Amino acid sequence: MQALSAALVRLLALTCGITVANVYYAQPLLNTIAHELGTSRSAAGILVTATQVGFAVGLVFVVPLGDIIARRPLISALLAVNAVALAASAVAPGLRVLSALAVLIGVSSVVVQMVIPYAATLARAEQRGRTIGTLMGAVLLGILLSRTFAGLVAGAAGWRCVYAVAAGLMAVLAVVVSRVLPAGGREVEIGYLGQMRAVLRLVRSEPVLRWRSLIGAAQFATFSCFWSTVTFQLAGPPFGYGQAEIGLFALVGALGAGCVLAGGRLLDRWRRLRWPVTGAGIALLLGSFGVLAAGAHSLAWLVVGALVMDACCQIVHVTNQAVIYDLVDAARSRIATVYMTTYFVGGALGTSVGVAAYDRYGWAGACTVSAALCGIALLGWLAAHRHERPGLTAPPAAGLAPSREG
Repeated sequence: MQALSAALVRLLALTCGITVANVYYAQPLLNTIAHELGTSRSAAGILVTATQVGFAVGLVFVVPLGDIIARRPLISALLAVNAVALAASAVAPGLRVLSALAVLIGVSSVVVQMVIPYAATLARAEQRGRTIGTLMGAVLLGILLSRTFAGLVAGAAGWRCVYAVAAGLMAVLAVVVSRVLPAGGREVEIGYLGQMRAVLRLVRSEPVLRWRSLIGAAQFATFSCFWSTVTFQLAGPPFGYGQAEIGLFALVGALGAGCVLAGGRLLDRWRRLRWPVTGAGIALLLGSFGVLAAGAHSLAWLVVGALVMDACCQIVHVTNQAVIYDLVDAARSRIATVYMTTYFVGGALGTSVGVAAYDRYGWAGACTVSAALCGIALLGWLAAHRHERPGLTAPPAAGLAPSREG
């Protein structure tokens, strides 16, 4: 298998950043879409949930293909499907069609979770945390810039133009990847059903993976709850912001990208700090929602709270992945399937519960829900401790090396 060069890391990072943005375009557009399509905010919120549910479905049924099918044609095909779904969204006549396309966008966007384990496999052990940090930094920038991009473009040319431009970007990326990504065969010689059985065996055999998946799900639920509801908060009194201002607000989380890049390097050097760093990140994440609650009438508090919240979410996320991708030597798409499926189910739950809480109790209700979700993450972190103490971490699971499996 080809080594992981700096140029290939940049291409994979670009692929992650551009693709993951498609999952988040709807969040800052919910108010505008609801108004234009004549529906309620909570009904429009189904677009975010549908995309995340589609992503979760893709994680379960599509990502496992990353180990058993040559990656270049598989990734290129998914990027092309994503481009078609985005183009259709630009001309969708109503919320029902737009929601169905959101599911397809989510399913095809799971290419991101094929790229990250692919890079983790190519990287040397002493560089794995840094590589994951680089790709996760690109993912975070894609998420943040997606909201800014969507807000600015929608403010200038309407929300449909956002999807049209995104479709063009994905079409270009599909062509580039099909020409530049290294050619190669499948990583493991195994059928689809055998691969799915191997995923289930991995869940049963790795308690660290189970607890880290719960932590990730709760963390992403808080993240999704915030970014799905802050749109409504900023659009209403006392702020009254338009799409462009809401999009620019997303830039306050850019600090999180720097935390991810620095954190990946530190995790390579001090591996024993992974568990305490996770706990500190969750504790600060919980505290950030106290700050955000104070931002109901103050932009300054919202900015500070969002900075801390985004940075802590990404620190927890990249630490989780640094831990779980060390559990096996190969076939890491199985790891991604388990962890990221749980992760995005948490995100879909956070969006749904958060929007419902905001509609009934306002900004304070959304922040309270997010704080409760942080409590679940803390419980998972405490439960993981006895499995992650030095000397207790299991060696790479047997039967997961690239070989013929039945």
